[in-house]
Amino acid sequence: MTYVLRDMPAPVPSALLEKCVRAETATIGHRRLLGFAAPDIRAMLPGRRIAGTAVTLAIPGSDSTLLHHVAQFLRPGDVLVVDRLGDRKFACLGGGVACAIKATGCAGVVLDGVCTDLPEIVQYDLPVWCLGTSPITTRLEDIGGAFNTPVSCGGVAVLPGHVVIADGSGALFMPPEEAEGEVDWALARQEVEPGMHERIRRGVPLGEISGASAMVSGREGK
Repeated sequence: MTYVLRDMPAPVPSALLEKCVRAETATIGHRRLLGFAAPDIRAMLPGRRIAGTAVTLAIPGSDSTLLHHVAQFLRPGDVLVVDRLGDRKFACLGGGVACAIKATGCAGVVLDGVCTDLPEIVQYDLPVWCLGTSPITTRLEDIGGAFNTPVSCGGVAVLPGHVVIADGSGALFMPPEEAEGEVDWALARQEVEPGMHERIRRGVPLGEISGASAMVSGREGK
């Protein structure tokens, strides 16, 4: 295997990211189906929400040589999306790598694999979404890898330059041209949800508010 290194993607416009970081993935999930990572990719640090530009990396098995090299290229507002090519045993992200990534201003990491040194990741306050933890680390084996090429993360195809939104409910990847409409819809819904919840607390049936009861009544006996 050889190394493939491509140019950094154009950053997602800051105005869009400012909106994205306020949008909940679970709200977007009320109407969108595409781009959500599998639910076993979960937040390692509770209460974090990030949005940024996808910078992609694919590294094999027990080798993290390319990750150590490309960490220097990460920018503020980027999200490193790592395809581990099916490996769930070797942790490529630990305390030292977390320190290096955090120093660049990178917003966080979404990793289709495992991490280690969780207390140090917490110490450096690097938001990470991954499959869990492992005590077995990668090595510098000089096997190869690819930087800023299409990758797979959580069962989703991710391209460099995609919008990434990640929070306590999971991670979402979207083309920038699709993201704004989805995020605007989500933010509008988030504004009205507290009022809906208050109506439920006052005793209004959920099915009446959502319209589900009208649907059931209209089909009763058919």
